[in-house]
Amino acid sequence: MTLSFHIEYRTNWGEDVRLIGSAAETGSNDPSHALPLTTVDGIHWFAEKEIQVTGNTTFTYAYGIFRDGQLIRKEWDNLPRTLCLCGDPKRKYDVYDSWKTIPEDQYFYSSAFTESLLAHHQRSEAPASYEKGLMIKAYAPRLKEDYCLAICGNQKMLGDWDPEKAWLMSDLFFPEWYAELDFTQLTFPLEYKFVLYNKKENRAEGWENNPNRYLTVPELQPNEVYVLSDRVVQFPELPTWKGAGVAIPVFSLRSEHSWGVGDFGDLKKMIDWAVSTRQKVVQILPINDTTMTGTWTDSYPYNSISIYAFHPMYTDLSQLGKLKDKERMNEFHEKQKALNELPAIDYEAVNQTKWDYFHLIYEQEGKKVLASQGFREFFATNKEWLQPYAAFSYLREIYHTPSFRDWPAYSTYKAEEIEALCQPGSSTYPQIALYYYIQYNLHLQLLEASRYARQQEVVLKGDIPIGISRNSVEAWTEPHYFNLDGQAGAPPDDFSVNGQNWGFPTYNWGVMEKDGYSWWMKRFRKMAEYFDAYRIDHILGFFRIWQIPMHAVHGLLGQFVPALPMSKEEIEGYGLPFREDFYLKPYIHEYFLGHLFGPHTDYVKQTFIETTDTWEVYRMRPQFDTQREVETYFAGKTDPDSIWIRDGLYALISNVLFVPDHKDPNRYHPRIGVQHDFIYQALNDWEKAAFNRLYDQYYYHRHNEFWREQAMKKLPQLTQSTRMLVCGEDLGMIPDCVPWVMNDLRILSLEIQRMPKDPTQEFGHLDRYPYRSVCTISTHDMSTLRGWWEEDHQQTQRYYNQMMGHYGEAPVVAPAEICEEIVRNHLYSNSMLCILAWRDWLSIDPVWRNPDVQEERINVPASPRHYWRYRMHITLEELLKADSLNEKIRHLIRTTYRDPQK
Repeated sequence: MTLSFHIEYRTNWGEDVRLIGSAAETGSNDPSHALPLTTVDGIHWFAEKEIQVTGNTTFTYAYGIFRDGQLIRKEWDNLPRTLCLCGDPKRKYDVYDSWKTIPEDQYFYSSAFTESLLAHHQRSEAPASYEKGLMIKAYAPRLKEDYCLAICGNQKMLGDWDPEKAWLMSDLFFPEWYAELDFTQLTFPLEYKFVLYNKKENRAEGWENNPNRYLTVPELQPNEVYVLSDRVVQFPELPTWKGAGVAIPVFSLRSEHSWGVGDFGDLKKMIDWAVSTRQKVVQILPINDTTMTGTWTDSYPYNSISIYAFHPMYTDLSQLGKLKDKERMNEFHEKQKALNELPAIDYEAVNQTKWDYFHLIYEQEGKKVLASQGFREFFATNKEWLQPYAAFSYLREIYHTPSFRDWPAYSTYKAEEIEALCQPGSSTYPQIALYYYIQYNLHLQLLEASRYARQQEVVLKGDIPIGISRNSVEAWTEPHYFNLDGQAGAPPDDFSVNGQNWGFPTYNWGVMEKDGYSWWMKRFRKMAEYFDAYRIDHILGFFRIWQIPMHAVHGLLGQFVPALPMSKEEIEGYGLPFREDFYLKPYIHEYFLGHLFGPHTDYVKQTFIETTDTWEVYRMRPQFDTQREVETYFAGKTDPDSIWIRDGLYALISNVLFVPDHKDPNRYHPRIGVQHDFIYQALNDWEKAAFNRLYDQYYYHRHNEFWREQAMKKLPQLTQSTRMLVCGEDLGMIPDCVPWVMNDLRILSLEIQRMPKDPTQEFGHLDRYPYRSVCTISTHDMSTLRGWWEEDHQQTQRYYNQMMGHYGEAPVVAPAEICEEIVRNHLYSNSMLCILAWRDWLSIDPVWRNPDVQEERINVPASPRHYWRYRMHITLEELLKADSLNEKIRHLIRTTYRDPQK
């Protein structure tokens, strides 16, 4: 069979175009063996190749640009080009393609739409082939299953411009449509347009919004097919697609069958509720294993020990089977009932109970499951991460610590030693294989929930944390990917005035770049097995990360990495004479010590600071000159006075004007948020003005192009490595380059009215949100709508008058009517998706919302040791029967045009 390819692309000097295809003759999808195209003018490229095929087959391919034999860029191939070939070895296909860039409406090409929201579950058959054929291929991803694309034109077979008689195209490769026409029955020039056709009602509903298309084709030889690709079709009749959704952590779900915490079985009931209320998305928090100490401190879902393994507590025990020992089974039923009646998660009791059950059911069913064909296939596919994870978990338990550096053996990962440890014949295998058994069952249960969501045309949206734990499987097995001598966090924001210190190691992006970011690519592809959309936690981390020195507790002493630190000469160029002792060391003066420590001032002077040669100026004593040393001194002291003194000392230590660069101590970063501190107040007016100019230039202008380049090294590959819908959490201190990159890569932004992107606005304007965005009222890191309403009455009053348009005094608490109005306004926003926290959905109904608003808070970011234990206050079964609430939500979604029927 002969394939000839034609494409226009204006290359630069020294570049050439090559085709990367699935056939052996075109490289078997290996860029190093791609098929070169030739050109005579550097614009029009051509290649012809004989390939061997047996029977009807599908050939996939993409184009790339090469320099010196190396692939330097590739066309957008998130949706591979597909060519359906008949089995005739004498057949010839002349293919005319156009270079593919990321479509403006790329979201419609994501699996969220093609496999769920607009899925075509029953695909049509491949069209008939002709001795001489004209194949026309077009992209139209916006069409629901009841509709199809059709061709109407100046030919009898195309209806002679009668759209009711148009030629229907095949959706075999949806969202690409194609048709093959009998070339011998056509007259040229061919004039045609695409038509929107309603299959259910057998009628045409609209014409594409383009001028007539023309085609002149030279005479074909017998057994030849002319293929015209890459037509893009849009219809003005189709309304702007908008949807609504719900956000809730899996651990917060509560059903009658839960064991004190939500599980993957409960996810299906939440999907049922989404369907019943016409919602299109169920969004969850990270679900990876966070087990370190077995205590409640493991409840933080963003501090996982594995980027692949799921947390065992999400196992739906009922799907593992019942214990044959009826007495023990009854005991577990009683424990389940007691745990499920608790208003919040008892993390330690829940996990202990589930692990007790795991041991017993594994002893009863484990050998049979591990011997099954399904498990063997799962293990073979996932061994790369599963075996190290299981070994790590086993060693953590026997050595009583997740800190592998402190293990008496295996502290340095060696693959051959772990392979021996995990051999089926070894004494340790039964304990290690228990983790295989649990992960296999978790895989099956989440996969079932994912398939169920797709069947119900609901998108399951996951969450990819930006960091990993320094006591994790990945830090143990792949330490070269991480900078373990620093801590990742976030600069000060509305969540935390001192910034956030997550404690995660930062990434060694230079090493990751060398292997094409394979660590991230594998992570994203694994997630795509279960999810059709995902949220990139702290997407700013792909531009730059806030790195905090190990000696710091708060985030104020951090710096962006990578960054362009300033020299002394640059600083002085702003009119600010560089005074090293004053700018780089904590400024401690008599005049503010009383303000900071009150009645404890003398104790602080006697214990933690000492005098200097300068009158009324102090310095930290050597044994307390870092925040970690202060933290150690106050460890275990929880009385208010100790906390007061400790936090005051933290503030003293961070009271510096500049922070030395972590690599070059002779270059400096202005300390973030220092304008609120005493050292800034000690500057005279012209020094303050000079510093402010420097600060503004440094944080808001200096790095824009530099950080854009950093992001564009990583994000294009990562976001296009799967077909999931990509949403970015772009909150906080956002440089201008972030929206540039997100727009270029078609990543949905996150919009929150009380955290507007415009710093001149107190509240965001819902009608100004970009369409390519997700809007919400609150996140897991924030108070709920009702909680926020009660936090600051003056702010609430301004919102009530200015944003809601009401006169008079705002109510002290938010009644259901106010909440419903705010929810409705958000549903009317310009955002493609409006995904609201489950607690905010319930706020609109006085009968069903939680009577205690304080119970609804999930996380307090300012507290690094917060207990994540929030649970629904009603069961999912009760929720599904909450008729007044559900009808109200259905009505809101329907009347705000977020229930797309077409």
